[in-house]
Amino acid sequence: MIVYNKQLLDNEVLTDEADALCKGGFISKEQKKFIEKELPVLKSQKNILVRIGFFLLGCLLFGSICGAISLFGLSAENTFFKICFYIFAVVGFAGVELLANQEYHNHGLDDAFILNALLCLGAAIGITTEGYEMVIAFFVAVGALFIFLRYLHVISMLVFCLSATAFLFFGMFEFGDIGKAILPFTAMIFAGVFYFLTKKMLNRLNERYYYNGLLLANSFCLVLFYLSCNYLVVRELSAELLGPEVKPGIDIPFAYFFYAFTFIVPVLYLVQALKTKDRLMLWISFLAIGFSIYTIRFYHSVLPIEVALTLGGIVLFGIAYFSIRKLKEKESGLTFKPDRINHSDSLLNAEALVVASTFGMKPEVKPQASPMEFGGGGFSGGGSDGSF
Repeated sequence: MIVYNKQLLDNEVLTDEADALCKGGFISKEQKKFIEKELPVLKSQKNILVRIGFFLLGCLLFGSICGAISLFGLSAENTFFKICFYIFAVVGFAGVELLANQEYHNHGLDDAFILNALLCLGAAIGITTEGYEMVIAFFVAVGALFIFLRYLHVISMLVFCLSATAFLFFGMFEFGDIGKAILPFTAMIFAGVFYFLTKKMLNRLNERYYYNGLLLANSFCLVLFYLSCNYLVVRELSAELLGPEVKPGIDIPFAYFFYAFTFIVPVLYLVQALKTKDRLMLWISFLAIGFSIYTIRFYHSVLPIEVALTLGGIVLFGIAYFSIRKLKEKESGLTFKPDRINHSDSLLNAEALVVASTFGMKPEVKPQASPMEFGGGGFSGGGSDGSF
């Protein structure tokens, strides 16, 4: 299924680890350069600005090809308009296949052809079905999943998650007001099931190439689970989808559940992140706590905004200060000290072991001391000090 040479993918993983070890002080820059020289990798671009530049260049190239094709189809007018986006989608998929065979991966050019292909696929299905959102979301999700599995494109996994969520939403709209009313609970169950499914796949993953994409999907499920029953989201969507506005003195159904959900879930995220030392979940929990506070202030403005910001800053400063004092002396577990992978002087001798494990070389062994003791060597020979 994967179009790339798996040996090159393994080499890419090794060079990334070598870069991390070099930054942590485990190996020297010379050894890092030696590893990169000995291990050929795919043509990728790690500089985000350069990658964006290649992406824009790829969009220009894709647009030029599609424009040239359109010149030949203008005479057909309406007929060409119905099939042109299918042709453009084929151009995108063919382009990314060609770039993959040329060993381009996460380069910028391949990003342009992949995203434009998915965009044209959605437009083509939309024209054929006259804007039937559910079918559009389904085919875009299938196309994005195929691209992720074949080309290991992480952004395509994000497109798949968004399209699958849109497919769920539009599918619930088909059931009318009942489907719209139970949509928050359906989305919550959907996110919970897929969170545990992706978590199980991550724990049993044999091929590391899919790790980043599955981690993105797992984090997306956490965000969707929280937003699905957040009070602000549910109330505003209810007014948008079901029509009637919530009048003063009257709240939405199950309001106490949504209020409790808005504050309990971020706390659970925080506790679980600290327990499992999951940094990504920790950041999500912080964002969720911030959005929960914003949710309350959106409907219940107790203090003026400048007073609320000042008090909030004081509280956050106090929490940060006492947390640092509590954790700065700890050597293990949750600690304020920097990661050893980034700052380490005690394991510099591991460099020979790393190189040996990478290239199969035997580390140099210091010879044992000889059992025969020699003298001081005062005159000329070993052991000659003027006496026998």
